[in-house]
Amino acid sequence: MNTSHYPYWPKRVSKTLTVPETTLYDNLLFSARRYPKKTALSFYGASMTYEKLLQQVDRIAGYLQQEMNVGQGDRVMLFMQNSPQYIISCYAIMRAGAVVVPLNPMNTVHELEFYIKDCKIEAGIVSQELYPQIQPLLSGTSLQHILIGAYSDYLSSERIPHHVPASVLESRHPVNRKNHHCWQEALDREVPPSDYEGHADDIVCLPYTSGTTGLPKGCVHTNRTIQANVTGAVNWMNTMSDSIHLATLPLFHVTGMLHSMHAPIFAGSQIAVLTRWDRNAAAETIQSESVSHWVSISTMVIDFLSHPDLMDYNFSSLSSIAGGGAALPKAVGEKLYQLLGVKFVEGYGLSETISHTHFNPPDRPKLQCLGIPSFDVDARIVDPASLKELGVGEIGEIVVAGPQVFLEYYNRPEKTKQAFFEKDGKRFFRTGDIGRFDEEGYYFMVDRVKRMINASGFKVWPTEVESFLYNHSAVLQACVVGIPDPKRGETVKAFIILKEEHKGKITEQEIIDWSKEHLAAYKYPRTIEFRESFPTTASGKILWRKLQEEEKSKRESISASK
Repeated sequence: MNTSHYPYWPKRVSKTLTVPETTLYDNLLFSARRYPKKTALSFYGASMTYEKLLQQVDRIAGYLQQEMNVGQGDRVMLFMQNSPQYIISCYAIMRAGAVVVPLNPMNTVHELEFYIKDCKIEAGIVSQELYPQIQPLLSGTSLQHILIGAYSDYLSSERIPHHVPASVLESRHPVNRKNHHCWQEALDREVPPSDYEGHADDIVCLPYTSGTTGLPKGCVHTNRTIQANVTGAVNWMNTMSDSIHLATLPLFHVTGMLHSMHAPIFAGSQIAVLTRWDRNAAAETIQSESVSHWVSISTMVIDFLSHPDLMDYNFSSLSSIAGGGAALPKAVGEKLYQLLGVKFVEGYGLSETISHTHFNPPDRPKLQCLGIPSFDVDARIVDPASLKELGVGEIGEIVVAGPQVFLEYYNRPEKTKQAFFEKDGKRFFRTGDIGRFDEEGYYFMVDRVKRMINASGFKVWPTEVESFLYNHSAVLQACVVGIPDPKRGETVKAFIILKEEHKGKITEQEIIDWSKEHLAAYKYPRTIEFRESFPTTASGKILWRKLQEEEKSKRESISASK
């Protein structure tokens, strides 16, 4: 195990953490006992105490058990946007002894059908605006019981901010179909749950991979694997009972789930919930709620900093802005520090590791850096073919062994076998990400294995080119892909969203010429296309593969027409 990063470990933080033998539900139970009258959640002007949160979790858990036939180990679909119901549902499912299957609210009917069949899901908790996606699946699948909630049930009648999304304002619809259940009625029934007998090694969550390299795979996580990162996040980011966390990342995604829900509840902190990303709502919430901690993603930070009235708000309460998923461009990180005086703390992880395996030290972060291995994580760089361990500065696949690594892919024994290898008595997970580490033990992403562009035999890593493009004053966002080229095999294309003030004032060729002056001949974009927006995942990641496929289809159509 490489320990070259130890000299840069945060002061007053131990280098190892004992993972609690308790459960995630226990975290809520203990916080509710410690701080019963303290605010647990705030939601567009409304709030809920820890005492009330625990009460509603227990009532929904009892209803799941007694009225919806949810039993030990059953997989329960959780299909809604960020809301009080989401947090209550997640903990209620675990309290009922079942397994949370968190699904992307942007999923289509076809995609939902895959998850339901893959997990043999019989019960689900769904928000009413997403119910039409579920309706076609009520026959032909195992799905039987549906609990339907309306976000508006948790709004305050006294004060509703102007930035509330339409889906949150929608009034509750009547529920009158067999095996369909109304959220409010479930609470009103006050059905007590059975005695709680949760254990550290119970399977409690089954997040799915994004499926960018094949069918999505369910990652089997227990209380123990998740607790490893919950306690790690709380200690690393100095989370206190009076910290206030802004939840803008979707809670179905492991980063939002871990850092914006589980970690604050462990600490007894407050969670300020936003149903969907809106930079105006984020700015107003940070100011009105005195938000101290915000875990985000680069696309949100970029949009936030482009707010024309940003400096009209008071952000003095913000002490921590962290994130992952995609590297924050250096120029953006520097702008963030200049404007708000807060350094961006980047981390790295996957669904298979329930968020982070690496963190930047909060008092010594490096921009565009994954950070150093987290508590009790053994991270290495290996040759992807031979698995030979590589040294400082050498580029290879990132592999990790640690307490947060998932057990297996659900019902995918061959995929599980391919994802792991044994070395030095440890079980290492192959991330599929290409990276390197420096002489101080900080890790850096090069790119995904499958994203590399082969231009005339030279390796081009899109992330490197994207990061460079952000240095141009006109570039708001950039996404680089490889496209077919008759001479070079592949060549580099950049999709760019321009800043408002530069639209119509700069050409594609000007940016190509600028890139040519600063990048190696095989790296600079040969083609640039301006876009108004990019396709993104619900968590804000740019769907580079979709842009690449669009380009491929366009070129195939041109060839066919000749």
